Amino acid sequence: MSLRDGRIEAVGAPGTLPPAATRLDLDGYLLLPAPAEPHAHLDKALTAAIVPNPAGDLLGAIEAWRPYRSTMAHEDVCQRATKAALMYLANGATAVRTHVDVGEDVGVRLMKALIEVREALRGQISLQLVALVGVPMTGPEGAENRAALRAAMESGADVVGGCPHLDPDPAAYQDFALTVATEFGRPIDLHIDEDLDPDVLYLPHFAAQVAKTGFPYGATASHCVSLGVQPPEVAAEVAAEVAAAGVAVVCNPQTNLFLQARDHLSAPPRGLTALRALVAAGATVAAGGDNLQDPFNSVGSADPLDTASLLVAAGHVTPEQAYAAVSSGARAAMGLPAIRVEAGSPADLLAVRAASLREAVAAAGQERIVLHGGRIVSRTDVTREFPMMTTDATRVSHYGHSSP
Repeated sequence: MSLRDGRIEAVGAPGTLPPAATRLDLDGYLLLPAPAEPHAHLDKALTAAIVPNPAGDLLGAIEAWRPYRSTMAHEDVCQRATKAALMYLANGATAVRTHVDVGEDVGVRLMKALIEVREALRGQISLQLVALVGVPMTGPEGAENRAALRAAMESGADVVGGCPHLDPDPAAYQDFALTVATEFGRPIDLHIDEDLDPDVLYLPHFAAQVAKTGFPYGATASHCVSLGVQPPEVAAEVAAEVAAAGVAVVCNPQTNLFLQARDHLSAPPRGLTALRALVAAGATVAAGGDNLQDPFNSVGSADPLDTASLLVAAGHVTPEQAYAAVSSGARAAMGLPAIRVEAGSPADLLAVRAASLREAVAAAGQERIVLHGGRIVSRTDVTREFPMMTTDATRVSHYGHSSP
């Protein structure tokens, strides 16, 4: 393979391409289209140690986070967000869409910090910033949050966001967010139906409004948890509506496995969206890591291969479908061009030491080389040793005591 001007120039068997000025030896590596992270929260990342969530569920996380977020210093947000973004990059994600809190209590302070990070990392990793507006958004009580959304878009946010299912009027919230996205000519990406209650189902309204208005800028519904607990015929019907409207769905397996079903003491539901119904309907399905070591998810590795592995284990899709969700599906949801290992494609690539895609998803090996725009932007080498347990001088017994 040869690269030029940020794209794949040609693909051929060894020895068939002209010699290049710089050569990268990928013997033993599997070369893949680079994954992308379609759903992160870089403003929250790496705060689990200082913002505990004793309840462990979504409302507990919100209650823990809201009083803390207004106390954060600009420099702290920038440092944590930068560290987290580079963690994603080292694992192969050359593009990250991150939701950023805006609202009556924090204004656009966090958004300004993330804009600074976005510009500082330009050329290394592409960041998309979603204005994640709190509730309420509707009614007289939502006036400040509605103003904060517009202020965030004016300040440089890339995508309109929010959590309509938490609002007193979820449908009106969705309608207002779509109106603002249309005014600014920007995509929309809403947290929708992040709840196991089957009566919390506002995804059909969102799909219908996107279809009715012909919204042209790209629409994404993140989480869609309650779709996963609907009867099969309802899930299939909604999935068909979502596919017909061109709405992408982002599943976030790790965080939703962490947050959901805390009140189910036996036989807890997985808390994932209806992946197989969406795939069968032909909808754009993506998957993200979501929260990274914060009150909403105390673990997390910023690794799309870990996300793909969870989709296989908990979502019962194939490794190929799972990797598509964190690569081609993620990029489609983010409005980015597709990556293929073929001439003419953007040269955003991940080389991982593995013999097959199944092995890469299963083992998530850390030896990786990441290319963004044809340039190496991250390389991780691993040295693994297994020191011998006996030597001529000392033998270590079964119980750990030295003997002559």
